[in-house]
Amino acid sequence: MTTVLDLRRIEDPRDSVHRTVEALARGQVVAIPTETVYGLAADALNPAAVLRLIEIKGRSASMPLAIAVRGEQAIEDFICHWSPLSRRLARRCMPGPITLVLPCGNPMSIAHRLPAQTRELVVGESDCIGFRVVSHPVICQLHDFLRGPLVLTSANVSGQTPAIRGQDVVSQFGDSIPLVLDDGPTRYGGASSVVRVIGNRYEILRHGAIESAAMNEFTKPMIALVCTGNTCRSPMAEAILKTLLRKAGGGLESVVVVSAGVAAGEGSMASHQAIEVMDARGIDISDHLSRPLNEAIVDQADIILTMTRGHRAAIIAAWPDRADQVQTLRRDGGDIADPVGSSLEIYQHCADQLERELAAWIKSLPADFLSVAVASRANSDHPEGNPHHDSQESA
Repeated sequence: MTTVLDLRRIEDPRDSVHRTVEALARGQVVAIPTETVYGLAADALNPAAVLRLIEIKGRSASMPLAIAVRGEQAIEDFICHWSPLSRRLARRCMPGPITLVLPCGNPMSIAHRLPAQTRELVVGESDCIGFRVVSHPVICQLHDFLRGPLVLTSANVSGQTPAIRGQDVVSQFGDSIPLVLDDGPTRYGGASSVVRVIGNRYEILRHGAIESAAMNEFTKPMIALVCTGNTCRSPMAEAILKTLLRKAGGGLESVVVVSAGVAAGEGSMASHQAIEVMDARGIDISDHLSRPLNEAIVDQADIILTMTRGHRAAIIAAWPDRADQVQTLRRDGGDIADPVGSSLEIYQHCADQLERELAAWIKSLPADFLSVAVASRANSDHPEGNPHHDSQESA
């Protein structure tokens, strides 16, 4: 008999979380909501449960299963080293409707601690594993109590449409699934995008919730330039860097450049001296509007260049896990002096200094920061990806 727990009618979801954890610990397969489709989940450390999942679904063991983990750090335990592109996609798309398929062949990978049978069922071509970080509050709570990752696949009998409502799971599987967490229709109503990243090359193995055009934007490198109020130094630096990157070519023109301020207000224009100095260089920043540095910029930026050591210290204090991506613009660690309230000549001197330092940064960028290659071999008409390809099947 299937037990359906309606999360929409439960004031405190902790009981549902505990019951789900207990079911998983007993080796049962449970159905859980995600932001894409409902998924069938089993304890990755219990090979019998994983085999039971495959049996219930009626799928071939030759198509690798994905695993669901808490977040970026858990993925790093498996892959041991992020390429710039894989880290970029993880930070910009997770938690969210994407399955990232990444190499886990490093002998230090936690993948080698998975039971042998489970490892055979989740590891695909090039020693890759597909990872999901589900954006759903109850699933996030589940990870607080689980002893390891979950094996996760879409909740559908092979060949049928994945379930997007709890009742769809019951209709397809009947009593085969002992526990279903029902949270109503899923947000996206379709499966996750499956993207394999090896080095700085990515392949869309299955088209899903994230459109190809959006994926192309997510893969672009981003540099953020930060000062105090985002009205003098950083707007000039943003404009100068964009100009230098366009002139350099070679893919550099695809780099996204933004600016912000650690103490900026929202919507202030650049100072009139900054506008005039940039205008003399043939660059128009009259439409610039200030913005404060926020979580979204810090999460998405590959490199954050600050005007002073104080700006860098403030950012690291607020986001200590991003310390490795925050550097002073001056490569010697010094400060770019604030020209606010000064003469046009001081602003000109500041702009000259910014250009020298930014030109040096461009020359120092590693080759793999820019060399993003793409190839798409997905079959978007098949609900589980291309059945003749090795795409990790996931919710």
